[in-house]
Amino acid sequence: MSKQWIDETLYDEWKQSFRVDKELAHKQSDYQDIRIIENEFYGRVLLLDGVTQITEKDEFVYQEMLTHVPLFTHGNAKRVLIIGAGDGGVLRRVLQHPEVEKATMVEIDGDVVSLSKEFLPKISDGCWDNPRAELIIGDGIRYVADAKDESFDVIIVDSTDPIGVGEVLFTDAFYRDCARILTSQGLIVNQCGVPFMQADELRETSLRRAKFFSYVSAYVAAVPTYVGGFMTLGIAGKGKDQTRQSVDVITERAQKSGILGKTKYWSPEVHAASFCLPPYIQTQLP
Repeated sequence: MSKQWIDETLYDEWKQSFRVDKELAHKQSDYQDIRIIENEFYGRVLLLDGVTQITEKDEFVYQEMLTHVPLFTHGNAKRVLIIGAGDGGVLRRVLQHPEVEKATMVEIDGDVVSLSKEFLPKISDGCWDNPRAELIIGDGIRYVADAKDESFDVIIVDSTDPIGVGEVLFTDAFYRDCARILTSQGLIVNQCGVPFMQADELRETSLRRAKFFSYVSAYVAAVPTYVGGFMTLGIAGKGKDQTRQSVDVITERAQKSGILGKTKYWSPEVHAASFCLPPYIQTQLP
């Protein structure tokens, strides 16, 4: 009997496909098409509007780098805002940092959260019940616009690509509000696509952020299911550029947090090296 395959629809020019060994959920929410499948190699896979978001097999790469790099770069983040990340993987890892007093997560699509709770519990690993976590089902743009000045130390934006529901998270107005609600040494991180295929995403995002932040940079992670080479994660901050911390400093912070040696991709050495960009990526930064 032939197997069913699902094609990712991110690019017009080429595609990757997952074999669907079992379809666990398929729902059209008010915002997007949500699909969770099971694949023998990758485990459970979440796709939004036909685009791969996360898999059980390699989620640790993206989630660890999206979380631990900004938090250890900052060094003492007590209030963290997460926008998107409805699968719970980022929230789970933010809460691994004992210095974080409160992690506020704003996800526009409640169906992503509820389906992830039901079908992707390994990714969130119980983070929803942590007393330091606050989950808000709502518009991240509106939340940021209404938040008080200097109310967060770190903002982590785990959005889809700048199409559809994720498009409004890549605008001047959004970054202006993010800069306003960050503390004096605060910083923001967001995914900026695969630059081999989506160079304009990193370039345009970086130019926008440069209007409101004192430094703009990026770092890379190799995520197998984000095809096309390195995934770039854009980082921008207020105050002094904190992205060139030494391995020794990052190691000391990781030891203090209790995270050192407990990750599968992130390490102090990988942290430092991830900011060393190939020229084809570096040229996309202002």
